[in-house]
This record gives sequence, structure tokens and C-alpha cells, in this order.
Amino acid sequence: MPLPAPQPRTSMHTRRVEYRGFHREDGLWDIEGTLHDSKPHSFEIEGERRWEAGEPVHHMHLRVTVDNTMVIRDIAVAMDAHPHGPCPQAMAPMQGLVGEVLGKGWRHTIQRHLGGVQGCTHLRELLFNLATAAFQTRSDSFAPPSDGTPPVHLGQCLAWDFNGPVVEKVYPMFFRWQPRAAVGKA
Repeated sequence: MPLPAPQPRTSMHTRRVEYRGFHREDGLWDIEGTLHDSKPHSFEIEGERRWEAGEPVHHMHLRVTVDNTMVIRDIAVAMDAHPHGPCPQAMAPMQGLVGEVLGKGWRHTIQRHLGGVQGCTHLRELLFNLATAAFQTRSDSFAPPSDGTPPVHLGQCLAWDFNGPVVEKVYPMFFRWQPRAAVGKA
């Protein structure tokens, strides 16, 4: 279903973000992310330069390599386009994530290593959602852990509610039916 028709408007900015996941021959997993910002009109950042319509302001790439336990083994970063001279300096601190786990608390991990002026806003944004792409890539990520605990995605959205029909059907061992309070009744 499409969005409702918008009011009359003028396009000002386009951001394209893409994630791709790969299973490597050596058993590791590569998750790649790309961010591309452009504008449909020419513009200038005072003291920097002028960009022509459609020319990328940001064009950044990440490749995060993880093992089967989601421990980060390697990170590669590239900036094909960036608006300011110091921007590429934000690539080196990304290596601080090697050895961290791509999982619960991921946004806090990113903030701890790359928050504020330690990193780049756009690379952090790519990293935030890269975790979801990694879980979607891993075909075994939906299997319950061998220790009997529920998979980490249960209880994290409406569809994966422990009290909902999807968990009841897909993971009956973790289904926790409880009557819900009637909506709008005191």
C-alpha cells in the first residue's frame, strides 16, 4: 500500500542506504553497507566547495566481517565522497570495534567507540542498522541458542511478541500466552 498523496513539494535531498550480506568460503560473514547522499540542485558549503546537482555529498562504504558468534573480526571503510577535509580521519577509529560483538547493546558499543567527535555521524548511522542486516544474512540466526534461551529477536517487535501468534507458531517452546488488558477500558 503506498503512502497517501503528498502536498505540493520540492525535492531537496536524497539518501540511499543499502546493505548486503555474504557468507564467505572461510565460514565468516561479510556485511556491507553503503550510504549515498545527494541533492537535486547545486549548492555550496561556505568555505568548502560547490556540489553540482546529483553529485554525492557523502558516499561511504563499510564491510564488517563477523564469525558465527557475531564477533567482529575485521572492518573495512571507504569514503568515495565526503564534504569536509577532516572526514577521512574518522575511518581509523572504526578499527576499535574489532573484537566487539554485533548483538545486544550494539548502539551503546558504537557510541562508546565512535561517539561524538571520535567518529563520523554517517558511518555510525550505517553501523546502527548493519546489525539487523547481519541477523537477516545469517541463516542460523533464527535458530534458538543451544543453551535453551530464546533467540535475541523475540520480544523485540510486535510480530515477535512472546505473547503473539508468530512466536506461538514458529517458537512454541517460548510462547507465553497471557490475556491482554482490554484496550480503552479502565
